[in-house]
Amino acid sequence: MFNKKTIVDIDVKGKKVLVRVDFNVPTKEGKVGDDTRIRAALPTIQYLLEHGAAVILCSHLGRPKGGPDPKYTMQPVAQHLSGLLNAPVLFADDCIGPNAEAAAKSLKSGQVLLLENTRFHPEEEKNDENMARQLASLAEIFVNDAFGTAHRAHASTEGVTHYLPGVAGFLLEKEIRYLGQAVAEPKRPFVAILGGAKISDKIGVIRNLLAKADHILIGGGMANTFFKAQGLEMADSLVEDTAVETAKELLAMSGGKLHLPVDMVLGDKFDAEAALQTADLGNVPAGWRILDIGPKTVAAYADVISKAGTVVWNGPMGVFEFPRFAEGTYGVAKAVAESSAISVIGGGESVAAVQQSGQASKITHISTGGGASLEMLEGLVLPGVAALQDK
Repeated sequence: MFNKKTIVDIDVKGKKVLVRVDFNVPTKEGKVGDDTRIRAALPTIQYLLEHGAAVILCSHLGRPKGGPDPKYTMQPVAQHLSGLLNAPVLFADDCIGPNAEAAAKSLKSGQVLLLENTRFHPEEEKNDENMARQLASLAEIFVNDAFGTAHRAHASTEGVTHYLPGVAGFLLEKEIRYLGQAVAEPKRPFVAILGGAKISDKIGVIRNLLAKADHILIGGGMANTFFKAQGLEMADSLVEDTAVETAKELLAMSGGKLHLPVDMVLGDKFDAEAALQTADLGNVPAGWRILDIGPKTVAAYADVISKAGTVVWNGPMGVFEFPRFAEGTYGVAKAVAESSAISVIGGGESVAAVQQSGQASKITHISTGGGASLEMLEGLVLPGVAALQDK
């Protein structure tokens, strides 16, 4: 399934290796919050160090507007990584230009250098050839281990491969293997669970999965748009009016594979303290809105999940940020954790929900990429992966 060269296919001894990592992590007052993504890159970094490479790391962080912004500096990440590696991590105050070049030039085997935020240069997102060339000039080999940005053709993900031989790191390989295999060669029955607010974000995913999955379980705000397409009154519920016709088409072509909720949890406002009622599916009373799937739906979905061979999940079942409206998402998380299926979860909100539900340790693979995992479920080729050398 994975036909790209990885770091084990090349000799890195004595070489300078530029590694694109996904260190887009929350930082506050000079400290890293959730370090899941940093830890996910450690196996690749440690392998390269053990095999005698000088490791130069680059990543983006946040969405700086058109230039350097101290709020998005990578400096706290360098300090945090140093603690995880139990070794100093050098820091360059730019990712290209004289300071980055000097820092890379003096780097020795066994040392780690982290470059400043690649998005401090607007050329990064334009996949600018000059920026890519400058980044590539720092090293002799390029390793992409940033699955979270592999769906973007940026200077640090795709552009550099025009000037350096590019291979995959362990995290990128693991992500593609799990997600790719789940869709291309699933153990059946293959069950996809799709939630979140909008159908429009997932039209391509639903179309691709209708051809491949045995069951697609729908929840979250997107379910409301399907209900509206069936003529139900949604009152104050979130509905994507521009996607109602698309929802009708998807229902018509689904051949019974699309499962919609059979009951719902309503709130009288969009608020953690909203009054709550559970109702069977039907018209939503005026002044109320659907904020979660109901217990009958959880039971019906759990029954389908219990028989699955492969489960892929992207998007929560309700407004799980409000504890009173998190039961549906947590119930589905529990069902996935208790099933014997190969389970793959992608998308920031679904991952957060599974972690909050306490079921994360029972999931086969939790993806670090939201947009990238969605594009893989849609069957698209990721530019950051396509650009790497074939085996």
